[in-house]
Amino acid sequence: MKTSKNALKMSSQHAKRSAIDRPQNLGKPQMKWGSDVVAEVTRRLDLKYIALVPGASYRGFHDSIVNYLGNDNPQMVICLHEEHAVSIADGYGKVTETPMAVALHANVGLMHATMPIFNAWCDRTPMIIFGANGPVDAHRRRPWIDWIHTAKDQASMIRNYTKWDDQPASPQAAVESVLRANQISRTAPYGPVYICLDAGLQEAALTEEISIPDAARFAPAPTPAVQSESLAKVVNAIGKAKFPLILMGRVSRKQADWERRVRFAEAIGAAVLTSSNDPASFPTTHALHIAPPCVRPNKAATALIEKADLIISLDWLDLAGVLRLALGEAQTQKPADKTIIHCSVDNYRTNGWSMDHQALAAVDIPILAEPDQLVAQLLDEIGVKKVGKLRTRPAMKQLGHWNNGSLKAASARGGQRMTQWDMAMTVREFAKNKAVTFSRLPIGWPGEAFEFNGPLSFIGNDGGGAVGTGPGHTIGAALALKDSGRLTIGVLGDGDYLMGVNALWTASHFDIPVMIVVADNRSYFNDEMHQERVAQMRSRPAQNRWIGQQIDNPRVDLVSMARAQGFDSEAPVSTAEDLAEALKRGAEIVAHGGRYFIDSLIEPGYADSGPDQRSGGGKK
Repeated sequence: MKTSKNALKMSSQHAKRSAIDRPQNLGKPQMKWGSDVVAEVTRRLDLKYIALVPGASYRGFHDSIVNYLGNDNPQMVICLHEEHAVSIADGYGKVTETPMAVALHANVGLMHATMPIFNAWCDRTPMIIFGANGPVDAHRRRPWIDWIHTAKDQASMIRNYTKWDDQPASPQAAVESVLRANQISRTAPYGPVYICLDAGLQEAALTEEISIPDAARFAPAPTPAVQSESLAKVVNAIGKAKFPLILMGRVSRKQADWERRVRFAEAIGAAVLTSSNDPASFPTTHALHIAPPCVRPNKAATALIEKADLIISLDWLDLAGVLRLALGEAQTQKPADKTIIHCSVDNYRTNGWSMDHQALAAVDIPILAEPDQLVAQLLDEIGVKKVGKLRTRPAMKQLGHWNNGSLKAASARGGQRMTQWDMAMTVREFAKNKAVTFSRLPIGWPGEAFEFNGPLSFIGNDGGGAVGTGPGHTIGAALALKDSGRLTIGVLGDGDYLMGVNALWTASHFDIPVMIVVADNRSYFNDEMHQERVAQMRSRPAQNRWIGQQIDNPRVDLVSMARAQGFDSEAPVSTAEDLAEALKRGAEIVAHGGRYFIDSLIEPGYADSGPDQRSGGGKK
């Protein structure tokens, strides 16, 4: 029988994965302990990786993964900090839309991990987290250490920003717990779930046979379809519109869904706006993507929102907020004078603890479905089966595409020290026509630098506004894309990099090809701007804004820190020409399986206001 090319490729990838940290002398391991049961169910769910920092509270589960499963499916991805373990799983899940497993040590490891767990919650990222407790039975606790590593209702620390949690009390209960966790995490809106494993359960010998059912019978249900009545209302609203605008928000990473979104926009002749914070959702150079991507509406986006008589929100984050900023209206008390369609399933998981659900938007046609489900049904409803002629509405004929304007090339500055605008345009030019995935882009990165042509061009920034998650997100994304032929690049702020730098070690240990580029302005610059605004409001000297903000004197050696984690690097670059050459050298190293770091020195200031960005003006 012939072996297919895909099978050979999968076998090769499996061999590469298994060659790292491979256990020996396993023989034919049998399921004999409580933790073996948890490991067996996890394997049947095909969770390929488990990011972790070791800890005695889950030593039984650790042993089961190594000596029962053979450290394969899932394979351990060892990290130097619990925050990085969760961030790596977050980056992986943002690419694949499937959960990666995480293991955290007792209550202390969970305490470390709370911030990136909240971030994954805000990102709507699927993730299965295994925590652990010292023995619930106090009689079985070792003196001192087991007591401080045991907590009553440990999951209460994160219950407000996880979809579900459990602490099974027996191996039989653990089977259902893991199956349910997988089902809930993979059901939209996605999110992290938490299973706390009692050390006593893990280390107890099995006293009876444990039956593990077929995991396929506990899979999540398909996304709900849009009701025919609501679908008819949407079609009718589109038919009446003179200037429809689609706000492409949180949508899927699937290529087929991407293509359907393009066909839908073309079929109805709608302008499109995308967020610079969410993953890529629509080709930014497309004729209908009239304004550059943004978080808060820029001048061009504001003009589109003002002009639109129909707004179709595909799970746009903070719909009420963007309308308020663009139209100058109160977010709830005075709704926009436009027909608004909002498609989202986010209401399924809103709670009162976190305000990540944002303001309440006034909507004429609410659709409780995943956005790509609505798009697919609308294409069927209006009879669009394949790419057709772009519909041009009269109201759009005079509008030029933002990309047709004069984009100031970074190289035009002739060797001067880079601003963020110069850096962004250089990175854009480097990535043009290449299979590049940007795992992160820093604060102030201009929408004009976004040239995205597929759903994996950009996986979005951190939904929880965290700092220090960028390195982990980048490594998780690169792990998901390993052997895909795509170049994963994380463009990070220097503060984000410094808080998460030792996540880079995991990439080196696990042989993950990746490039990290730091926009190094030697400052917590976002907070400099906040301090300037406060000083101005209080009629105080704004030039003091740099105090307590700048990361300088002494200059932090970012390059040495990357090299210490096993990355190749070079001296910092400070001009667009040098950055362009460094990107080429780095891409060559990554293409051969390596890891590369670039410290890109830029002048303080943000580029999201255009090439003549505001100078930092801080102390030099």
